[in-house]
Amino acid sequence: MGVLGAYNVQNVSAVLYYGLHNLQHRGQEGAGMATFNNEGQCFRFRGLGLVDSIFNNSVIETLQGNIGMASVLYGNVTKGGLDNVQPLFFHHRSGDFVVASDGQLINAKQIAEYLDRSGTIFHTSLDSELMAHLIKKRNNEDRIHNIINALNMMDGGFTFLIMTQNRLYACRDKYGIKPLAIGKLGDGYVVSSESCAFEIMGAEFIRDVEPGEIVCFDDKGIRSNRYACSRNHYMCAMEYIYLARPDSDIDGCNVHAYRKEAGRRLYRECPAEADIVVGVPESSLSAAMGYSEESGIPYEMGLVKHKYMGRTFIQPMQQMRELGVRMKLSPVRSIVKGKRVVLIDDSIVRGTTSLKIVRLLRDAGATEVHFRVASPMMKFPCYYGVDTPTNEELLCSNRTLEEACATIGADSLGYLSPESTDASCFGCVSPCMACFTGQYPTELYKDELQNI
Repeated sequence: MGVLGAYNVQNVSAVLYYGLHNLQHRGQEGAGMATFNNEGQCFRFRGLGLVDSIFNNSVIETLQGNIGMASVLYGNVTKGGLDNVQPLFFHHRSGDFVVASDGQLINAKQIAEYLDRSGTIFHTSLDSELMAHLIKKRNNEDRIHNIINALNMMDGGFTFLIMTQNRLYACRDKYGIKPLAIGKLGDGYVVSSESCAFEIMGAEFIRDVEPGEIVCFDDKGIRSNRYACSRNHYMCAMEYIYLARPDSDIDGCNVHAYRKEAGRRLYRECPAEADIVVGVPESSLSAAMGYSEESGIPYEMGLVKHKYMGRTFIQPMQQMRELGVRMKLSPVRSIVKGKRVVLIDDSIVRGTTSLKIVRLLRDAGATEVHFRVASPMMKFPCYYGVDTPTNEELLCSNRTLEEACATIGADSLGYLSPESTDASCFGCVSPCMACFTGQYPTELYKDELQNI
């Protein structure tokens, strides 16, 4: 998921539309936008598909006002169809409001059961709806207190944007697992899951929302509130490794710089004798450059990504992922034929995609394929919003390195160590590597523990 908000910004719907394009990589199943005008009227439009297919000029013109929110939908929450496309709109006696979120609550089931006992009726399976109902249950006149009370009932890795007629709230989990950045645009402000959205919007990055912080944007400017006394910092390592765009800066670390450093360290730990280095487009290219520079092995474009294909990792069905590999990637036969190839990928989840890529290169004439992964072995599920499967489906949960190598059909296989993954994160205190190490920064509940 990707969330985006703007306060006191002229032509806010058009600005958000452009920003959504730079967040499209975070979700390709749907998108939505909501705005408030000066009279307190809310305008909202949502759809399934890519941003360009949902919004056109006539739709943008109907979304009036200078305050707004938008979101792109990640493939693992599409079971509810259009109902699960954010932002969500709610009526309330204290004033209408809109909510959108990124990430995942690990105690969502417990909160839903608590609300259900008081007669709450749910229309979606989204954490945003849980947040809205928790806010509505409180009777404080000042909404910030209702938001603080709601956040203190929640656990997990998440960000929330909450919008009223005249205010925008940006909230980040107390562990700092999910990213959220603030930018300045003219006399107004923007907030985004990634800073890469700011460039196309014409905004200037100010800072990140801190763990356990609520930032309020209104006619008084920016105001900060703390809802959690214990503020740790465990930014999701997969944001750096795979999810984020290379032109984003997250908690003081540039994503491209991180991936390139990870590639350098990967060669030091897992060298290979080969003729060329090939990266799997797009999120592995920076690591492949680092591996090439450190090793002295030439970097070549041995795989080409089809321009209009999406990301297979976030497709909602495994069958779609598998069919998408050949549609997504084509080997450059004249480059790889007769060569020993070091293939760099950012991560391996199930291994089915890796197997098909190795076969593509062999079919194109590669004599050897040495697979190198710019992250540790993924052995555990993620419960904070990254769509990883159960242990049984993960390639490395119950396999040795040699068994994993045989499964994907490579000549050799090597992974980056957790220590180098941590060390590559310039500026981030201690990235969450639970999917690699099994050391979760939060409490896990009974339902989650059954999947480990």
